[in-house]
Amino acid sequence: MAGRAVSVARIGAVLAAAGIAAGCTSIVNHRGYIADPLLVASVQPGIDNRESVEKTLGHPSFTSQFGQPVWYYIASNTKQAPFGQPRIYQHAVYAVHFDRAGNVTSFDTSGMEKLARINPVGAKTPTLGRHRGFLQDLFGNIGAVGTGGGAAKGGGGSSGG
Repeated sequence: MAGRAVSVARIGAVLAAAGIAAGCTSIVNHRGYIADPLLVASVQPGIDNRESVEKTLGHPSFTSQFGQPVWYYIASNTKQAPFGQPRIYQHAVYAVHFDRAGNVTSFDTSGMEKLARINPVGAKTPTLGRHRGFLQDLFGNIGAVGTGGGAAKGGGGSSGG
């Protein structure tokens, strides 16, 4: 009977460890354009135009606003550890360049090599006024209630008679 209790305890410990380990796995997510390699490879400069590209690849993620017309298709795969920030581990940008007539002039692909990682500065912006601590914010108004009351003294309010 004691051997059976030990084996049940071992099974319970193994299941508990597996549950804890499953909770520590990363979350994998896809963001943006879902690329089909066969469709992406079928876009040919000099043959395709805006209509055929839109029928093949779909509506672009965004388009250029200035200069030569360019359509961008952007895809990213991210991993996120529990309680962490998502990190990009795979990234692709497909750029379809058009001439003024709407014909494809070139097709470029870039990846992680052009991904910019930006680390914002953690400093705080100074503000004017008093620098108060938590307790001063919490208890600072004690005794200040009921000291003002301009209309109650008859200065600016209307009287009923």
